[in-house]
Amino acid sequence: MSILSELNTLLGTLDISIETGIFSEAPPDEYLVITPMSDILDLYADNRPLAQLEEARLSLFTKSNYINRRNQLTRLLLGAGFSITDRRYIGFEEDTKYHHYCVDVMMGYEMEV
Repeated sequence: MSILSELNTLLGTLDISIETGIFSEAPPDEYLVITPMSDILDLYADNRPLAQLEEARLSLFTKSNYINRRNQLTRLLLGAGFSITDRRYIGFEEDTKYHHYCVDVMMGYEMEV
């Protein structure tokens, strides 16, 4: 399992377009972009990592009020066992008319040897 596959499965239950890395089509009025951020090897024993921590950023772009969607994402992510490490309003993009809001998440996985 990986954070990208878990996020795509979980967020696929929402009525919102989702892509990884960059939105490649003509964007709708609201969409999410998932960006992988880090894969950290952790919890060592006998010089071998026992866990992998994966982090990703969810970038919400919306032309309407972002607060309801932010709250919905927060409840959904926390309910699925994700750790939210940051939530931040990036700003209003004047040229595209989108509000940009980010939610950073982390999930730990056992190492497969």
